[in-house]
Amino acid sequence: IGGKDSMSGTFNDIDVPPTLVSFALAPGNTKQVVSPEFKEVGSLISFIEVPRDENQLPDFGTLKKIADTLHGANILAAHTLDHGGIATGLSKMAFGNGIGASIKTDIDLHQERFLSFLIESKEEISGGIVIGRTQIEPTIQVGSETLKLGELYDAWTSPLAEIYPETEDPSTSEADTFTSTFESKRSTTKTQNPKVIIPAFPGTNSEYDSAKAFREVGAQAEIQVFRNLTPQAVEESLSNLAESIRKSQILMLPGGFSAGDEPAGSGKFIATILRSPEVADAVMDLLKNRDGLILGICNGFQALIKTGLVPYGEIREPQLGDPTLTFNDIGRHIARYATTRISSTQSPWLADTQVGDLHNIPFSHGEGKFYANEEDLRSLAATGQIATQYTDLSGQPTMAPEFNPNGSIHAIEGISSPCGRVLGKMGHTERQGPDVGRNISGNLYQPLFSAGVKYFS
Repeated sequence: IGGKDSMSGTFNDIDVPPTLVSFALAPGNTKQVVSPEFKEVGSLISFIEVPRDENQLPDFGTLKKIADTLHGANILAAHTLDHGGIATGLSKMAFGNGIGASIKTDIDLHQERFLSFLIESKEEISGGIVIGRTQIEPTIQVGSETLKLGELYDAWTSPLAEIYPETEDPSTSEADTFTSTFESKRSTTKTQNPKVIIPAFPGTNSEYDSAKAFREVGAQAEIQVFRNLTPQAVEESLSNLAESIRKSQILMLPGGFSAGDEPAGSGKFIATILRSPEVADAVMDLLKNRDGLILGICNGFQALIKTGLVPYGEIREPQLGDPTLTFNDIGRHIARYATTRISSTQSPWLADTQVGDLHNIPFSHGEGKFYANEEDLRSLAATGQIATQYTDLSGQPTMAPEFNPNGSIHAIEGISSPCGRVLGKMGHTERQGPDVGRNISGNLYQPLFSAGVKYFS
């Protein structure tokens, strides 16, 4: 069952019969999308079952009617059920926000319910059977039995907890709160529509989001594919990139997994490109002579720190003990939202923010833990180069793994160069929009890109 010999399903005397596997994708209207976690206390929980025929296939006519009904209803949350039935669905819906449920029904909660639904709503849903209500107590109550959400969650995650831990043991160190306020700066180069060059390296995956974010605030963003199929293609790509940097006011290094994070570390491929003489000269000309800006997010940040553009503001050979980004404490990739705090406005990229502003930002990386020795940390703090920090729910920088997802020292998420015009950060600020993170609370918009464009006005 697969496209290559090693995935054929045959092993010793075990054979998988020829199997037709079909995949289908149905795009939907984002305005009608709701997430599965319970949203409010006191709302109704309804069960909607899709009938199946003798072959266990769904009645698609009924399914279509149900879909039409749900699209016109005031639904807070919806969850599609599977082999775990209602019991599993209720648990997962409750885990998200820690909102409990009180259930009163004779329906079998543990029977598999493929293609059926659990709905949270403020009023009854046509075709639905009300089976309970949400409640503030973090429990699921079924008749006389009460189950704590915490115990249910531990039972759900414990089988693979040792293999895929959600968090590492919290660090015993503390996270300082850094505060540095600066007057906003403007470039000596004036243009209302600065040109942005966004190189797309093998493995880059955030170039489209980055270009969109810049275009929405008036910049002229160009994505340039770096071709490496042949030595000649590499040479041509190096020359083209250097030429494009010289014609642009902003260099954007987007996120992704350039060259599959090989060899033995993320960002090394991009760093190698930036160190090539032709590209390095163009980058330093942008910074030293043309008052330009550079932004590196995630994989781009990893490349900036490996070249020295942050925190030193120049491309240089790495030295033992330099600040770095290393593997997450958890030992694997993380993908989640986290809250970050503006700790300094030294960088023009942060001119539209104030120290203390909080933003909920999506993160996706395997090597995002910032580390530096105490001497370098003191220097970065003194010059206002510690740009952003991970915080807890009260806005305080923290080492707690549920808020500091990679274990960065002093909860540092982003740093800048001495001049501030080079900024590197792990959070994907570009991944935002009216239909992104609709079930995430807090401030999802971080005005980096608008500040970058205003810098040249």
